Amino acid sequence: MSTDPPAPESGTVTEDATRHEGGTELERTIGLAGGLSIGVGTMIGAGIFVFPGLAAGNAGPAAAASFAVGAVVALLVALPTSELATAMPKSGGGYFFISRGMGAVYGAIVGISLWLGLVFASAFYLVGFGEYAVGALAEAGVPVGGGTMVVVLGVAVGVGLTAMSVTGTENTAALQNVIVALLLLLLSAFLFYGLLDAVGVFGAETVPGTFAPEGYLPVLTTAALVFTSYLGFAQVATVAGEITDPGRNLPLAMVGSVVIVGIFYVLTIFVATSAIGSAALEDAGETAIVEVAREFFGVPGAVAILFAGLLATLSSANASILSASRALYAVSRDAIVPAGASRINLKYGTPHVALALVGGPVVALVATGQTELLAEVASFLHLVMYGLICIALLVIRREDPDWYDPDFTVPGYPVVPAVGALSSFALIGFMQRSSQAVGLVVMAGALGWYLYYARDVRLKGGFGDE
Repeated sequence: MSTDPPAPESGTVTEDATRHEGGTELERTIGLAGGLSIGVGTMIGAGIFVFPGLAAGNAGPAAAASFAVGAVVALLVALPTSELATAMPKSGGGYFFISRGMGAVYGAIVGISLWLGLVFASAFYLVGFGEYAVGALAEAGVPVGGGTMVVVLGVAVGVGLTAMSVTGTENTAALQNVIVALLLLLLSAFLFYGLLDAVGVFGAETVPGTFAPEGYLPVLTTAALVFTSYLGFAQVATVAGEITDPGRNLPLAMVGSVVIVGIFYVLTIFVATSAIGSAALEDAGETAIVEVAREFFGVPGAVAILFAGLLATLSSANASILSASRALYAVSRDAIVPAGASRINLKYGTPHVALALVGGPVVALVATGQTELLAEVASFLHLVMYGLICIALLVIRREDPDWYDPDFTVPGYPVVPAVGALSSFALIGFMQRSSQAVGLVVMAGALGWYLYYARDVRLKGGFGDE
């Protein structure tokens, strides 16, 4: 049994598509703006519109530091991911890199976990969408059914986004670009006013007095909770097979999206805790940022932020469903799951079966309404993948195979990927035990599936069993 990293499947990467011996994979239709929109659009949602209440309740104003910790960990992983993505710009992202760097067993565990992790994340975003939709209806005086309506709206939007993704990646990217542009415009205006208010330009200074009222351990536990907010950069890598000029656009999209979103998160928590305090944010729950806008601008401000929250959670869910389907598509091409999951719709050129196998579980999980659990399980599974991505880079660099020729290389190698791996695994230790348990069950199930099904199928199909 060879321990050398296996070469990527044969084929050529062109500006239009990635071509394999068996035909064409997926067309390259997503440019730099689209890549940034996927990254920023996924990440900007939860951190600003769902987490402030939960985070401030756990750590007080120091929740801003929790988001900063998450951004640093994300950057430490985004750089190694960028190098691997420019060397292997194929659909599948972390799964593809780990399977080629560490072998099929690790790849299978990560690939299936990535698919399901993105399903958990998509469901989390759709629950957030339902919360904001219900809040908007209530603000307009429309009677709503509370938790039941949250689920109904989340399920309906999940079905709609899945159906739209089937009709073409360019439709999803176009929607993402519009949503993110509107969202960043609204948020920039909100944060600009909030910062001026916090430093005393409008009335008295309102900078929070006690930075870490609960001590500094909650900073790390909260960082583990909110890390779901930083999953977007890896989702850019998941659709690498559809990014134009990948050697340039992949690193810019991944690193750029983390930097942009990290700044927005830290400023948002600072503004929110300055405006109404941590206790009020905690009481407001998933729509806490709406109360901050109400404090600044009254009912018009609350309505504007409710609209922005709808845009943010919609964009996060939209990008996550797209990325989850590409992760499943990639593991199907490698015979980890049945080949039918990688079937391409001849009319639209999209993996319609994979999209159905994402949309179905997503709407089922939305029905649970378990916001915090969904977020942490998604974070757990992604942090495992992030740590292994960093290790895969170290392995491939050490082996130095002939086929490995990245357009971008990690600065500070090998320190950056080594610290990235350690940071990712360490953050898992600060999660709730229930989230860790569910994540471990998912990974154990993925390993069991590989041993029961995929290993034999791969051997019979001539894939080998690295």
